[in-house]
Amino acid sequence: MHFQISFTSPENLTRVSEFILIGVSSQPELQVPLFFVFLLIYALTVAGNVVIITLTSVDSRLQTPMYFFLRHLAIINLSNSTVIAPKMLVNFLVKKKTISYYSCATQLGGFLVFIVAEIFMLAAMAYDRYVAICNPLLYMVVVSRQTCLTLVSLAYIYGFFTAILVPSCAFSMFYCSSNVINHFYCDIVPLLALSCTDTYFPETVVFTSAATNLAISMFVVLISYFNIILSILRIRSAEGRKKAFSTCASHMMVVTVFYGTLLFMYLQPKTDHSLDTDKMASVFYTLVIPMLNPMIYSLRNKDVIAAFKRLLSNSCYFKAK
Repeated sequence: MHFQISFTSPENLTRVSEFILIGVSSQPELQVPLFFVFLLIYALTVAGNVVIITLTSVDSRLQTPMYFFLRHLAIINLSNSTVIAPKMLVNFLVKKKTISYYSCATQLGGFLVFIVAEIFMLAAMAYDRYVAICNPLLYMVVVSRQTCLTLVSLAYIYGFFTAILVPSCAFSMFYCSSNVINHFYCDIVPLLALSCTDTYFPETVVFTSAATNLAISMFVVLISYFNIILSILRIRSAEGRKKAFSTCASHMMVVTVFYGTLLFMYLQPKTDHSLDTDKMASVFYTLVIPMLNPMIYSLRNKDVIAAFKRLLSNSCYFKAK
């Protein structure tokens, strides 16, 4: 273990200059099987999200606000997985599962940028569906290109703000003695568990930030879907209700899985709370959900399937020429 001397303490304490990531499991016999499982998950995540990004960028029939938001959700999912997965995969195959102090801070910052951006992107998508179903005649006016750009920009800006605020608090703490993180990436809770100084302030910042992000986003989502459900119930024909519901079904599935996982983490009783539980939940929202999202939107969306077929037919046409 490497150390760098810190003169911030009156005693000659040492500050760790690298951390050891335990990973998903510390059992040696599971490392190679887990490597292939998570390699497959990451490969599917990359493939699925790249397809969504490509289709919504090049297909003229997918140039609507809904698909603009979907493209950025795919960019966020791909980026968040890429912040976590490559280092995680390498650590399955090496004995020395270390990450430097500054690389740890960078990974935490990158994770926070995209997880917070995802929270607000899902809220923006819920608002988009609310306008599409409740005010269809004004849809293109209300959800204009300028509005879309503003909502997406705010999601990224707030993500960057959180990525500066939270890591700066976490890494202002003094880490000494133990440098073993009970996680597969540099997350804030297991990091603060290692600190040998008072963590009240950073814990307060983390809790306030997480609670605020979730509360604002969930408020927008719940209000949007409350009004969507009321509007759908007012539709007299069963076919009309089915069509209206189908336009937001995929987003409802994604929101339910994503928020369900986050709420499971943050609302469980403190007595039942453990870093191992957090780790399993983290696997879900950093790796599994980004893999599932493209599948949910693709398999349930006729426009996306049709666009994919057009892309394949065009590729075959050019190859034949």
